[in-house]
Amino acid sequence: MPDPALALVVFGIAAAAAVASFWPRIGLAPRLQRLLRLSERVLLEDAVKHIYTCERTGRVCSLESLAGRLEVSRARAATLLSRLAAMALVQTGGAGPTLTGEGRQSALRLVRTHRMWERYLADRTGVPASDWHDEAERMEHALSTDEVDALDTRLGHPRWDPHGDPIPTSTGDVPPDQGLGLVSAEPGRTVEILHLEDEPREIYDGLIRDGLVLGGRLDVVARTDGSVRVRSGGREWEIDTVAAGNVTVQYLPLGERAETSRTTLLDAAPGETVRVTAISRACQGIQRRRLLDLGVVRGTPITPELASAAGDPVGYRIRGALIALRRTQAAWIHVEHAAGSGSERAGRSVEGAA
Repeated sequence: MPDPALALVVFGIAAAAAVASFWPRIGLAPRLQRLLRLSERVLLEDAVKHIYTCERTGRVCSLESLAGRLEVSRARAATLLSRLAAMALVQTGGAGPTLTGEGRQSALRLVRTHRMWERYLADRTGVPASDWHDEAERMEHALSTDEVDALDTRLGHPRWDPHGDPIPTSTGDVPPDQGLGLVSAEPGRTVEILHLEDEPREIYDGLIRDGLVLGGRLDVVARTDGSVRVRSGGREWEIDTVAAGNVTVQYLPLGERAETSRTTLLDAAPGETVRVTAISRACQGIQRRRLLDLGVVRGTPITPELASAAGDPVGYRIRGALIALRRTQAAWIHVEHAAGSGSERAGRSVEGAA
């Protein structure tokens, strides 16, 4: 005969499990149902955005391209298209699915949210540039229209995201694209970077590592079928045509050139006083504000005085205070040798000996 106490315990555990699983709103089953509905909504919204991107770039959206973009099977992609058609967001047939007027507005809302959030991450946080896109991919499905409008006001109604993409307005207006691809730039011309495409991430990360930033200047040295050779900041390197196709530029007037050399705070010798000429465009958001709050502006004298045992960070004398900066931060600060600094005195001594 079963032990009554054990049976009661088993019944209690089973009852508690049932309550935990099926309790309205907070139970496991309702949460799983909401998660499934959310996943379905995200896929539908991503499908709308993909079709919009294809239309904007002049590409035909196919079932294969949609399935690849959403990482689902062709059958699932076809089901999603059928649902979007039933919702009057997409028209199917012909050369491929196209957006209806309502579908285009839905896509623009997602694009506006994505790019506005990237602008927020760049201007107000310390999130690395390589993570902006993935963070915005998540938030574009979570923020309401009112929340995006409030963020727009808080940021001062920006027109462009930190990659150079136009941010649609609340009424759906989109500034026209500008510039030409770096892959098409003529050798011998100097260009300014207007846009860095952030997909795929691997290519974008490579462009960032190469030092490319919005507003940066490049001298186009040569162009082949496989690469574009550029020069900036005292160095010369090649960018393959696939990566160069993700860079949009504009020509600068004839006679203007990219930087021939770039001296940063990293180049300052211990005890040498240098003066700030600029903060790199690659330094954005909270990192840039911190340097400005420390008084790192054009003309400010800075002297490296104290290095840690590992050499990073280094203590710099800035406006009378000893401030620790890491190498990554020092590399953002462009400087020139101050008159009477140690390096210049050494240079004059050498000249005098000659």
